[in-house]
Amino acid sequence: MSRTEITTQIDAPLSLVFDTVAHIENFSKAVPHIVSTEFLSDKQSGVGTRFREVRTMGGREASNDLEVTEFEENDHVRIVTDSHGAVWDTLFTVRESGEGTELVMTMDARPYKLLPRLMIPLTKGMVRKAIVSDMQAVKQYCESA
Repeated sequence: MSRTEITTQIDAPLSLVFDTVAHIENFSKAVPHIVSTEFLSDKQSGVGTRFREVRTMGGREASNDLEVTEFEENDHVRIVTDSHGAVWDTLFTVRESGEGTELVMTMDARPYKLLPRLMIPLTKGMVRKAIVSDMQAVKQYCESA
């Protein structure tokens, strides 16, 4: 398993930060390299919400089907995808911090096929850079709201 954790301090109310990361329509507005999203379930918020996200990565488009597996309003949301021989488990947690909000994103990659077991450690730096970019985009979006 590979774990990446990024903490970002955001000068915005906790509820706004949570709504930005927990609701895909807001997250896709905040993160510029998300090209499109499509709901795959009748639910569009909360546990059981399934959606397809297309984003640019390394100059190419990549598509993933994701599902919200945990949702605790103004606390945390967990989004999971099974992609390319690994389960990618992303947890966003928010906490009040001073006058703003601390946003923590923890991503666990659990490979179950040989190639991902070899590749995930090699691409960890690239994945970390993409996560930092997402977090900075969320910070900018929330602070400019």
